[in-house]
Amino acid sequence: MKRRNFLRNAIAGTAGFHIASGIMARDKGPVYGHNGMQYTMNTKWSKADPIKVPVNDCHEMVQDAKGRIYLLTNETKNNVLVFNSSGKLLNTWGHDFPGGHGLSLADENDTQFLFITDTAKNQVYKTTLDGKLLLTISAPLDAGIYKTAKEFVPTETAIDSNGDIFIADGYGAQYVLHYDATGKLKGYFGGRGEGDKHLDNAHGICIDRRKGSPTLLVTDRTRNCFKRFDMSGKLTEIIPVPGACVCRPVIRNQHLYAAVLRSPVINNEKSGFVTILDANNKVVSNIGGTEPIYENGKLKTLAQAEKLFVHPHDVMVDRNDNLYVAQWASGKVYPYKFTRKG
Repeated sequence: MKRRNFLRNAIAGTAGFHIASGIMARDKGPVYGHNGMQYTMNTKWSKADPIKVPVNDCHEMVQDAKGRIYLLTNETKNNVLVFNSSGKLLNTWGHDFPGGHGLSLADENDTQFLFITDTAKNQVYKTTLDGKLLLTISAPLDAGIYKTAKEFVPTETAIDSNGDIFIADGYGAQYVLHYDATGKLKGYFGGRGEGDKHLDNAHGICIDRRKGSPTLLVTDRTRNCFKRFDMSGKLTEIIPVPGACVCRPVIRNQHLYAAVLRSPVINNEKSGFVTILDANNKVVSNIGGTEPIYENGKLKTLAQAEKLFVHPHDVMVDRNDNLYVAQWASGKVYPYKFTRKG
């Protein structure tokens, strides 16, 4: 009996040692980021079979109220891939978005919907979570700011609580277009041109409610900054992120996250990283990028520091503050997961 108890305790102790060792090994793995916003990387998060479920450019990701993660790719064999947080593939749908680019989630009367922009078809689509088409928005030719439908190349949407739709024409004429919930144009602002109120590569947009009254955050990617507008389109603030060609702004709690497609100071297309700003617009962490340093209140130019990504195009933050990074022109890889430390 004593020998059997000894063996049982020994086995339990050995198992506990292996579990603890595994935890310690993970803790001792590479950690990326700065100032308490640090993460470990998992490049094999997706459990999808790339032969059966291929991706081309992985553009953007969102998470619905049930915790399911939606990935948009411009691979028409399966434009939308649906995962759980562990990377198990739950569903795929969509064959009609050859330029699938922007993916946003909207809440409407306790029901959620997706908004997809297609840069090849020059349109924006509202769909159900399982892909039923509900609304299509094409170039507003009657507005007098577009001569042809091809000049409208929408990259992103943001949906207000009343259903109003804001579309960033980031690969087209650089306007932000304001529609009501039915798809009727209400106004526009920005547009290509010189001066702060204009935009150059208005790649992403979101509605920021962190300080009460909503505002619009718009990417001015070529100029390495975010621009804040009030809801009527008046410029109120410029947030410089020198050395960072930022994609869409993503807000989770009090932080602003963005994938950085590339850092131009390196003069290398494959030089991106992920940046994180706090509620005061201060960069606090860069994943794969240089440590953020401020001198006399001014941020020093950022750059890629570690070769983690090729062209990071979007970052999604889940309920546990873990990150998922989708990449463009990156060898058709699935998104990487970054698990928050601490």
